[in-house]
Amino acid sequence: MGTDANYERPAGSPAASVVHSLHERKETLATVESLTGGLLSASIVEIAGVSGVFRGGLVVYATELKSELAGVPEDLLAERGPVDPDVAAALAEGGRRRCGADWGLATTGVAGPEPQDGKPVGLVYVAAAGPGGRGEVRELRLDGGRDHVRSAAVIEALRLLAEQIHAAAQADEAQSADEADGAERAGAGQR
Repeated sequence: MGTDANYERPAGSPAASVVHSLHERKETLATVESLTGGLLSASIVEIAGVSGVFRGGLVVYATELKSELAGVPEDLLAERGPVDPDVAAALAEGGRRRCGADWGLATTGVAGPEPQDGKPVGLVYVAAAGPGGRGEVRELRLDGGRDHVRSAAVIEALRLLAEQIHAAAQADEAQSADEADGAERAGAGQR
């Protein structure tokens, strides 16, 4: 695994952490990749036991495939281009739906060596979409060469997903506690 946005090697494997968390929650994942071209999926499938978690992935390098395969609205792509936070969100949600997964994780951006459609090299958006409309997009401004931009995008996408899974787990725990508290109050009222 490469280095993250700060040129630091992450402790442990971000992919292993995500796979473990999803396995514990009995949830599944799909990926949609543009600039990472399969690198994100490859980092996930390296993890033993991933088959119960990873549904599959789409590599939609060509702009029209973002619409055709991942379901990104054509008018959004025409208006803003492929490197956009709303496009990243649509990629994640589209991959989630198209692959029948609980979570979708997407990457889009400019790896270089040249700017694209007025967007600078190193501008990357990673997005996670989850159950119940949960989702988030993160903008990254990465420097370095093409390989670093791509590998850092993978690490940062996995970190974003890990944070979203953690937030979902906390929300689930809070809901369970509220339900238990409500049931306890209802039981006390029946005495």
